[in-house]
Amino acid sequence: MPLIARLRAYAAEMFGAPASPPDPEAEQHLAAVALLVHVARVDGTLAVVERDRLARLLTHRFAPSEAQAKALIEQAISFDDETRDVAELVEMIGRDVPEEERRGLLGLAWAVAAADGEVHEFEDDLVWRVGQLLGFDDAAITATRAVALSGLPTQQVPAR
Repeated sequence: MPLIARLRAYAAEMFGAPASPPDPEAEQHLAAVALLVHVARVDGTLAVVERDRLARLLTHRFAPSEAQAKALIEQAISFDDETRDVAELVEMIGRDVPEEERRGLLGLAWAVAAADGEVHEFEDDLVWRVGQLLGFDDAAITATRAVALSGLPTQQVPAR
């Protein structure tokens, strides 16, 4: 049974929700949020500031309210725990997603990495790899990074 189907069955069992047929768009969104959770937890923890920033970033993009965004984050944490690595998550998102949406996801990943006011080297390396997996070249990743991190002082962003 695929991971998403197991998560859906688990949610149905835990919350009494009827099992619904797979929704490819919802599955892509869950994989995207799990990717962002993975970025936030690259240092081994999902800090409150990262969780709150992630919820704000997801509201209106993947969830209509902050409460629903927080519930989606909880689902994504479980999903990320079941996934081998970011390459698998990117594969689930799919290469056929329009470039603008992939670039937006990459920008969100940079924003999550900077949630605590600093992008650490290991966060920078992970998000750079995500950009490559999403099909971007170094110039496109650099441009997206510059826009996403434009509010941070340069000493808090690793040099590239």
